[in-house]
Amino acid sequence: MRFFYAVILLLAFLPVRAQQKAQSDKLIQFSGIITDVDSNTVIPYVTISNISQKSQRFSADYRGYFSFIVRPGDTLLFTAIGYGKFRTVVPKENPESKYTLMVKMKAESINLPTVKVFPWATVEEFTRDFLAMKIADDELALAKKNLSRESIRGLIRTLPADAGEISGTNFRYNFDRMANQNMVQTNPLMNPFAWGKLMQQIFEGDRSRKEN
Repeated sequence: MRFFYAVILLLAFLPVRAQQKAQSDKLIQFSGIITDVDSNTVIPYVTISNISQKSQRFSADYRGYFSFIVRPGDTLLFTAIGYGKFRTVVPKENPESKYTLMVKMKAESINLPTVKVFPWATVEEFTRDFLAMKIADDELALAKKNLSRESIRGLIRTLPADAGEISGTNFRYNFDRMANQNMVQTNPLMNPFAWGKLMQQIFEGDRSRKEN
């Protein structure tokens, strides 16, 4: 009797086992596009890992499109720099051989630790340079050094002219130009009327000499 029940249970279990094996052997074409959840812009070159199949790795193209083969029930992990991880599972009850999904990934801010940059590669170099550093005795010595003739000449050569210097230069230029114009206008040699008056005086002098 027990043998009879065992045969019945075995016959009932075989179809279920066969169905599970058929589902595990079924291949599905998994395709989709990956976009940003806020801006709907595509995210290129996202890494896709199939955790159920020994972490097989795939990659989306520059348009955010991907397409590869999976099995029902596979767990997929989407990762990209600057975005949070996205995990999905392929439905086991999918009757078709194709499965399409629009993947939405959310951008996340990454706070990097503070990096301090020093000009010395080692502590020994810093110690050597610090001990060799020449420090002024007081603030008066620093002020004298900053107000020395060499320091001021260097500032004059390197610093650009300020608004007051530019305004003064323009004022002197305009004044010199106006003075030169007045000199040209008052010069008798450059005035044709003065030349005419001079010729008239010469003619009148010649006429008076002839009359005498």
